[in-house]
Amino acid sequence: MERGECPIEATPENREKVWTWPNLVYTELMCMIGVVVFLVVWAIVFKAPLEEPANPTWAPNPAKAPWYFLGLQEMLVYFDPWMAGVVLPGIIVVGLMAIPYIDTNPKGNGYFTIKERPLAMWMFMYGWLVLWIYLIIVGTFLRGPNWTFYGPFEFWDFHKVVSEYNVNLSEFMWIKWLNMPMPQNIVVREILGIILTVIYVCVLPVLSAKSKWGQKIIANTGQIRYYIFIFLLLGMTSLPIKMVLRWLFSLKYIIALPEWELNL
Repeated sequence: MERGECPIEATPENREKVWTWPNLVYTELMCMIGVVVFLVVWAIVFKAPLEEPANPTWAPNPAKAPWYFLGLQEMLVYFDPWMAGVVLPGIIVVGLMAIPYIDTNPKGNGYFTIKERPLAMWMFMYGWLVLWIYLIIVGTFLRGPNWTFYGPFEFWDFHKVVSEYNVNLSEFMWIKWLNMPMPQNIVVREILGIILTVIYVCVLPVLSAKSKWGQKIIANTGQIRYYIFIFLLLGMTSLPIKMVLRWLFSLKYIIALPEWELNL
């Protein structure tokens, strides 16, 4: 100011910034108070009585894991235990942890911004809200007896009959589409699922790298970070894809290899 220049706060790049105190701290305080009030009201309105002592000869229906593990239990509906309990949660956790190392955008360091960090923001929100919170909500409120799906206001009828028969992709191909018996050779039997999986895992990253979107990410992050990002993204996207295929076509497995205990 002694040199006749405007203060740092008035420069164009800092004009939209605000001080941490009182702006951020005050907002966080109000949010904290609101959450506490919500939890107190929730605890008063919705009772949580203790159940009877554990009985090893009787299991509740449905038998649910603690709420923070219900996302994993919901994944078991669509994938084998090794996939739902190890691979997918690992990809989700590693993907969320890798965001700061993949998106090297320097903007946002020391201050909060959404507009300047769209890749990191959308990737985190997708992994957190869609792949975790949504599954917990479904497992908590929409899964009833026999782990059957119920609507938000539907009565949990223990005798509800669900006419659902899930079919593997190989059965769709050979029996329904080609009207042929299932081949004995497991590779021939699952050839369609293998081809689709190879395209999804190996071909899509290469094709996306040649698109404008991929070129932009490569220019900002480099090829190594890009392929790590696209691999994690495809892994995290495989869950909603499998869920939609199950809902629309009753598809059980894309690749079914019970001989090797390998099902996707």
